Amino acid sequence: MSKAVPEPVTRLIDAFSRLPGIGPKTASRLTYYLLRAPAEVAESLAAALTDLKASTRFCSRCWNITTDDPCAICLDPGRERNVVAVVEEPLDVLAIERTGSYNGLYHVLHGAISPVNGIGPEQLKVRELVARVSAEGLQEIIIATNPGLEGDATAMFIRQQLAPLGVRITRLARGLPTGGDLEYVDAMTLIRALQGRSEL
Repeated sequence: MSKAVPEPVTRLIDAFSRLPGIGPKTASRLTYYLLRAPAEVAESLAAALTDLKASTRFCSRCWNITTDDPCAICLDPGRERNVVAVVEEPLDVLAIERTGSYNGLYHVLHGAISPVNGIGPEQLKVRELVARVSAEGLQEIIIATNPGLEGDATAMFIRQQLAPLGVRITRLARGLPTGGDLEYVDAMTLIRALQGRSEL
C-alpha cells in the first residue's frame, strides 16, 4: 500500500481481506468506517472478537459451536435422540433450526471432501460420527450435505462408512424450488425432481 496510508490502517485492511467474501474494496470500506465511527464501535467489535475466541468451543458430541459442552441442542431432553442430521458447517444447523420442522440432533463435519482444496475425509468429523453411531445406537442418519460434487462425494463416503453398522441412512430430498419456473431450472435439479416425484 501507499506510504500515505498509515500502517495500522493497512494491517486492518489486510486482516479484513483475509475473511471469506470480503475483497480489498470492502475491506477498505470497513476499515475507514471504523476510523470514522465512535470509539465504542471499534471497541465493541474488538471485544466481540476476543470473546468469540475465548468463550466458544466445539461440542464434544455433535461438533457444533457452543459456549458449554455438551451444547444446548445435545442436552435438550425434548429432542429425538435417535435421529441425527449430518451437516457440513455450523451455519447449516442454523438453517435447519430456522425451519422449525426438525427435532433431532446434529453432527457437524466442518467441511466437505474436496481434493482440489486438499480436504480429505480425515480432515472431517467422519470418524467421530462413526463412533457416535456405534456408541449411541442411532436409528437414522440424515445426510444433509450441500447438493453438488463435494457434498455428494461426502455423502457417499459417509454412507460407505456407516453401511456396516446397520443404521438407516437417508438424504435430504432435492427438487424444484417453490415459485420456480421449469425453463430456468438446471438439468440436474430437474432430473432429481423427476426421480424423487411423489403421489399427488
